[in-house]
Amino acid sequence: MGRQSMTGGARGQMVRHFGELERAVVLIDPALPDSVREGLEKITGRTVARYDASSAPDPGQSVIHVGPVLPESLRGGRLRWFHSTNAGVDALLASGTWPEGALLTRTVGRMGERIAQYVLAWILAECQTVPSFLEQQRRAEWRRVPSELAAGQLALVYGAGRIGERVAAYLRGCGIRTLNVARTARTLPDGGEVVTAETADAQLGRARWVVSTLPLTAGTENYFGARRFTALRGATFLSTGRGAAVDLAALAAALDEGTVRAAVLDVLREEPAAPDDVVWRLPRTVITSHSAGITAPDDVCTDFAACWDELRAGRTPALAVDPGRGY
Repeated sequence: MGRQSMTGGARGQMVRHFGELERAVVLIDPALPDSVREGLEKITGRTVARYDASSAPDPGQSVIHVGPVLPESLRGGRLRWFHSTNAGVDALLASGTWPEGALLTRTVGRMGERIAQYVLAWILAECQTVPSFLEQQRRAEWRRVPSELAAGQLALVYGAGRIGERVAAYLRGCGIRTLNVARTARTLPDGGEVVTAETADAQLGRARWVVSTLPLTAGTENYFGARRFTALRGATFLSTGRGAAVDLAALAAALDEGTVRAAVLDVLREEPAAPDDVVWRLPRTVITSHSAGITAPDDVCTDFAACWDELRAGRTPALAVDPGRGY
């Protein structure tokens, strides 16, 4: 959701909303570190307390809450703003309803940069046959292994939000021809190209890498299924968005058939994966335990501050989530 200027009645409503925020009690999840609490106190100019269900605010008190989950007791009309410490908000919206009139924002921080470096690292490691050399090292074997150049090859990055755009920018920096995939085609500020899914899917057979940065919504569950995986011709698949966007049975079949050369999965439908989960036995696949874009405490405070400043100026925060769309 891009930055929007508020005008007329909408702007007045936003300004009145911020007036409520200035009077609201600020609560954080008990598990968040003191550095987050102290940072939020500097931003808001008031005491920030850790949420405790046994000592919840008065029913008439407006509330701002910061954390990974929204306590059920705060889902009533007093919630004015929930700032998620995560980039993905599908779990928050899983019930199908969001408290009416409550703003939902999320934390992205430097996640786009972290995930972009993660994706690029795996792509370059594959091109430079790093896994083969590590195996040779284990065997004390000296043997030249051919490598390939990444430049000039095609990568399809599904998702064109802050994370997807950053991933594509890193790949283009190495000369990889990269297309972001979103609902609407457009040109990015850095000259990158965003195409529709229909256009991208027609390129699947030419892609060397396919990267998922998709959020989880009703429209993205099992998005990568048999149709897309069988259209590939030896591409490597990297998943960094939401695990439920991938049909693992379809991926397993594509790995067996060779239409998918290899897979790097940072996210899974069920996390953590049990030791006996079949995902650990997928051929030519690496699981990285949801570690590509870990959120740092500074990220939470930085993004909350950006939202606070935009609200004070009467603007919809760039990090605001549309509950109806799920992102």
